[in-house]
Parts: sequence; structure tokens; C-alpha cells
Amino acid sequence: MDEPLMLDANAVAGELLELFGMDLTPMVHCCANCGNRGPIGTLRAWTYGPGVVLRCSICSEVVVRWARIGSDVRVDLRGAAYLRMAPP
Repeated sequence: MDEPLMLDANAVAGELLELFGMDLTPMVHCCANCGNRGPIGTLRAWTYGPGVVLRCSICSEVVVRWARIGSDVRVDLRGAAYLRMAPP
């Protein structure tokens, strides 16, 4: 999936900080589909839609996605087996 609009998750580091209150880019994720583990910053990001989609860098399955709907933010983490978030 080499698309011109694809970025890595470091491009949305500010939004992740706003949503979770900490820098998640160095934290570890595990893809629920293929088991790939790595820093969240290595996920592939698509930002040119109604929300943000972060996909696994190995199997391209959706790991995390979120969208702002009015004053709400809806976060879907179903594609993550886990996110390991260590305190600063």
C-alpha cells in the first residue's frame, strides 16, 4: 500500500497527544490481525478523510481510527490487540 497520501503516525502525534494526554508515538502497539509489534509512530496514517486511520505497517489492517463528530471524538481500537502506554 504505497499511496501518495499515506504518512506515518508521527504526522498525527499532536492529535494523539490531545486525545490521550501523552505522546503515544514511541509507545508499543500490537496488531490484532498479524501480531506485529512496534512503536505507534510506525503505523501508516491516512488523514485525508472524515477522520484518521492508522494501519499496520506489515499487513495494512486498521489498528486505530478516530473521527471528530461535532464536539465528540470517537476512537476505535478494535484493530489493536493492545497499546502499551508507559507513564512519562
